[in-house]
Amino acid sequence: MSHTRIAPEPITADPPGSTESPLLTQSWLDLAFLHWAVDPADVAPLLPARAVPDTLDGVTYVGLVAFRMHRVGWFRLPGIPYLGTFPETNVRLYSVDAHGRRGVVFRSLDASRLIPVAIARTAFRLPYLWSRMAIEHHNDTITYTSTRRWPGPRGAHCRITIEVGESVVDPTELEHFLTARWGMHNAFFGRQLYLPNTHPRWPLHRAELVQCDENLIVAAGLPAPAGDPVSVLYSPGVPVRFGRPSRPRGIPTP
Repeated sequence: MSHTRIAPEPITADPPGSTESPLLTQSWLDLAFLHWAVDPADVAPLLPARAVPDTLDGVTYVGLVAFRMHRVGWFRLPGIPYLGTFPETNVRLYSVDAHGRRGVVFRSLDASRLIPVAIARTAFRLPYLWSRMAIEHHNDTITYTSTRRWPGPRGAHCRITIEVGESVVDPTELEHFLTARWGMHNAFFGRQLYLPNTHPRWPLHRAELVQCDENLIVAAGLPAPAGDPVSVLYSPGVPVRFGRPSRPRGIPTP
C-alpha cells in the first residue's frame, strides 16, 4: 500500500466545495479565537494516525475557541432549540492528512448540555466534557466562563474576556490559516475520519484580550502557553453545514 503524502491543499478563505445534502447543520455564534504558537513536536503525538501538524512558516498553533453553538440539526430537519443550543469552549490543533486535507483536531470540547456531551462521547468518540458555562455581554465586551463537571479533570476551568474591535477588512495569511478550516480529523474505532464542512467566509474583528485565566490547554495534554496569544479574533458567527464522511460518522464543532 502506498503511503505517499499529497502536498497540503491551499489555504482558502472560502470553502473548496459545497454541501448539497448536509449530515448536520448548526450555527457558531459569538466566537472568540485565541491562538498560541506551539512546537510541532509537542503536537505530533496528539494527532490521529497519518495526520501531521499543519504548519505555516514552520510553526503550528494551539487554539482556544469559545462560542455559542446554536440549533444543531440533523440532515435538513430544523435545528433543536434547547438541546442543540449551548455554550462551548474547545482546545484544538491544526492538522493535515496524507491526502493533503487541512483540518482541526479537537483535544477537548467543553459544553454545557449533558445529553449532547454523553452522545458525542459514547457514539462518536469525541472528547466532549460537561461543564458549567456562561457567556455575558456588556456593550463590546464579552466574557466566557467554563468550569468542568464531568468526567474531568474536575475543576478544569477557563475565563476569557475580550473587547471587540474593528472589522478585519483584509485578513492575513495567518488569520485565514487559523480560522478557515474545512474539516475535522478524528480517530473512530482506530480508523481515521475526515468530516468536511462548509460555511460563508468568516466575518472577523480584531479583539483585545482583557483577561485569560485557563488551564484547559494543559488539561488537554499540551504545554502551558508561554505569554500572551499571538492572535486574538472575534466573529459574530456563521451558519455551518457538514457533509458526509467516508468513515463512520462524527459530530463536528469549530
